[in-house]
Amino acid sequence: MRTAIRLRRLRRSALRRRSDFVEVWTALFMTVLLCVGAPLAGAVAGWWAHGEARALGAAQRAERHRVRAEVTGQTPDTLPSVDAGRRQTYRVPVRWTDEDGKVRSTTARVPAGTLRGDVVDVWFDAQGRSVGPPQGRTAVWQHTLTSGVCAAGGAAALVLLGQGVVRRVAMRHRMAEWERDWEHTEPQWTRRHQS
Repeated sequence: MRTAIRLRRLRRSALRRRSDFVEVWTALFMTVLLCVGAPLAGAVAGWWAHGEARALGAAQRAERHRVRAEVTGQTPDTLPSVDAGRRQTYRVPVRWTDEDGKVRSTTARVPAGTLRGDVVDVWFDAQGRSVGPPQGRTAVWQHTLTSGVCAAGGAAALVLLGQGVVRRVAMRHRMAEWERDWEHTEPQWTRRHQS
């Protein structure tokens, strides 16, 4: 119904104002932006985020190394921490033998439910700090989709905000035009003459 009313504003009529014409064409332009521009913005942002996440994952795989270690400490009774949204982990003492045959030990993150004496995979960075595993394909795609959806939603919100501003300004101009026209028409209808 609103579309039919807006399209009627394009027809020739003594009641049509210039602001009506501007509002209709702006609405059509904003519709195209919503249908084409917002998804395109989401796709571009997702493509860029995918490249960035893949590069970060590759850098993490190059920097981090995995070690098979034996858990030497007791897992705490407190709730585990969440490691970057991947899984629940505890920090407990572990021991392993490196390539040189030296026995090393440190505190590392292990999955929840791990018991003393279990052998688990732990990850370390180049400085020897315990870190989580490098980003996998799932994390890369989650980042890609999140970025794309947020960019498309943000673009759509901007378009709708712009549409609201244009409608408000058009309404203000329309009312001013009607007021100006009424000043000329009102004396003829009421038979009152301005002094």
